Amino acid sequence: MSRRTTRLLTAAAAALLAITVAQVPQAVAAPDAKPAKADSAATPYMGWSSWSLESTNYPGVNPTGPASFLNEANVVKQTDVVASTLKSHGYNYVNVDAGWLGGFDGYARPLSNATTFPHGMKWLGDYIHRKGLKFGAYLAVGLDLRAYNNGNTPIYGAKDCYTRDLVYPDLRTTNGWNSSYKIDFSKPCSQAYINSIATVLAGWGVDFLKLDGVGPGSFQGGANYDNTSDVQAWNTALVNTGRKIQFVISWGLSHRQASVWKANSNGARVETDVECYCDTIVTWNNSVKQRFTDVVQWIPDAGPGYWNNLDSLDVGNGQMDGISDAERQSYMTLWAIEAAPLYAGDDLTKLDSYGLSLLTNDEVIAVDQAGIAAKPVSQSTQQQVWYARNKDGSYTVALFNLGDATAGVTANLAQLGINGTVKVRDLWARKDLAPATGTISAQLPSHGSELLKITPNAKDNAPNPPGDLRATAASGTTAAGNSVTLAWDPSYSGSTAAKSYEVYNGTTRLLTTTSTSVTVASLAPSSTFDFNVVAVTKDGKRSLPSTTFTVSTPDKNGSINYEGEAAVNIVSGGASINDCGPCSGGKKVGNLGGTGHLTFPNVWAPKDGTYLMTVAYVDGDSGRTAQVTVNGVPFRLPTAGSNDNDWSTPQTVVVPITLKAGGSNVVEFNGPTPNDYVADIDKITI
Repeated sequence: MSRRTTRLLTAAAAALLAITVAQVPQAVAAPDAKPAKADSAATPYMGWSSWSLESTNYPGVNPTGPASFLNEANVVKQTDVVASTLKSHGYNYVNVDAGWLGGFDGYARPLSNATTFPHGMKWLGDYIHRKGLKFGAYLAVGLDLRAYNNGNTPIYGAKDCYTRDLVYPDLRTTNGWNSSYKIDFSKPCSQAYINSIATVLAGWGVDFLKLDGVGPGSFQGGANYDNTSDVQAWNTALVNTGRKIQFVISWGLSHRQASVWKANSNGARVETDVECYCDTIVTWNNSVKQRFTDVVQWIPDAGPGYWNNLDSLDVGNGQMDGISDAERQSYMTLWAIEAAPLYAGDDLTKLDSYGLSLLTNDEVIAVDQAGIAAKPVSQSTQQQVWYARNKDGSYTVALFNLGDATAGVTANLAQLGINGTVKVRDLWARKDLAPATGTISAQLPSHGSELLKITPNAKDNAPNPPGDLRATAASGTTAAGNSVTLAWDPSYSGSTAAKSYEVYNGTTRLLTTTSTSVTVASLAPSSTFDFNVVAVTKDGKRSLPSTTFTVSTPDKNGSINYEGEAAVNIVSGGASINDCGPCSGGKKVGNLGGTGHLTFPNVWAPKDGTYLMTVAYVDGDSGRTAQVTVNGVPFRLPTAGSNDNDWSTPQTVVVPITLKAGGSNVVEFNGPTPNDYVADIDKITI
């Protein structure tokens, strides 16, 4: 069977939230209403959250057991530091995470733990507000098992509604821990119940709600763990309170439901917890580095109203955090360039000087708050360049060395869509560097980074050449010939987008389009094409050509499929052939990585050249990275996971590979290190 990771459930995680309630009438939305979001979330939120400290075994943090850090006095202390030290830099949320539940009232609404929160949550919210900050709370999705009370608890403000009227007859469970009954939202009492809790939150002055354990995601899938209706109901309920309440969902959500998450929340967690549940708060391997893979499929979703959530930012105290200074900087660099919420998880009363300098670098914070998510040029090696074009025509460029030894990283400016001489500013050092032309390079330590602002000369770069020309799909048939789908970054003249784009093979114009993606069809077989793209403005100005993307087409017989389970292939080590109904041929090769290898020994190409390989794979976990070796030359291939434990639905990724003429090309899949798992492989198509 395919391996998958699981999230550790602590006693505190199961304990969940706490709320002391007032009896307030409920508003019920029409079943077909499509409310706006309660909070506009124009920029990624910033603040502090409690879970990182609750989760750690660092000496003295949780003195009486798991999550014992969480109490009123400690939240007040953190609030005071946010107000005195971080608020001036934009941090303004104080979020109380799981572990404050004390029970439920007579209407199945949660109550706070009177021992750990003696003044109650309304008092705490008022304290936070008096400091000029915002108050965040936590819930788990579904009806808590302990709130059910044999189905006999009435729902506040809803006549003839009881907890038995919320659930399915078989009392099926839901969420990432199965700690709640699944709510049936075809029943009108269900929305009334969610409304009753939302109104309580609003009465407390809550400004933020995290709904946890949501699926599909949280490594759960299938009908019992489909919480899309819950998320829609919560959005409706929060809007109906009339209070601005930012709403985020967690953890490791499935991107397959991204349209629902975007329409009904202000952000979704893209991965499992960043915390290591060990003697520090985090480690680089568990699971900071995983974000570099898992955020990629979510990048196009980020923008005002909805932000990709990478989890807590634990960079404030190196000893307690458990990562090096270089790793701390890279950690915050990724969060900033992805326009992710910046919420510290450290003990703010014990920030070290370097951690404080990271958290309060206003130039880096400005990158985050600009709200433009960067993307990687390539992830085929551990030395990576990530970039984004800003509204003023400048570029944010991050250089990362994710490898385990010092290495150089180079950005090819033309590949990013930048022409001419540029100004360069180092945002972490807060200083201008020498102007650059063509490339920018840095020698970086293991897990190190550099964050730059690149400003081209407007005249040299108007319009800028299209950046990141790439192939996203390919096909070859005997009837229609070959086709390649190309995509590229939009070009601008100042702040005005180009009107059209001309696609060339060398110097021969093939077509003109107004889109930034096009399928070039009827390509001759066994031929090589040197694609490039030129942008044209509405007044006829033309950009320089993009960098060239070279690709060869299959022969006259069309594309060739190579099934993973084919008898000619070598399935070795711990790898195995498994059933997979929706997969091509009904089979796949799983348990890759570690000792598990899959080799395709006889891949055909009509001539020497670069071909597009489509990999059909299955990954119900978070994203995984394969080492693909073609004729002895290895490269890394990250693949997007579904986070929903679905190990039967194939996905695809397209990657260029270099092949020799003939049928003796060898393509191998295995893990980059002995500890890395790889997605299950259905087939490859050349």
